[in-house]
Amino acid sequence: MRVEKEIALINKYGMHVRPAGALARLCQKYMSEITVEHSGITVSGKSVLGLMTLEAPCGTVLKITAEGDDAERAVADIESLINNRFGIAGE
Repeated sequence: MRVEKEIALINKYGMHVRPAGALARLCQKYMSEITVEHSGITVSGKSVLGLMTLEAPCGTVLKITAEGDDAERAVADIESLINNRFGIAGE
């Protein structure tokens, strides 16, 4: 199964080290291959360094793609994490 979704970053500082770490940790829980795309750059959702290279500020729309048996659940959980500002207070 392949699932794609565009999700806007709503946290104050965008994709900095703490959100990148939280997203990578979440993605690593899934067997699906998960990619995150912004401005023509596609990186693994399981790589903190890759996510940091996106240089995505607040308001950026990320294209999340998951492919595998648990893709639907992975994308739903990623959307929830992003919409909850990565669980970081003050974001």
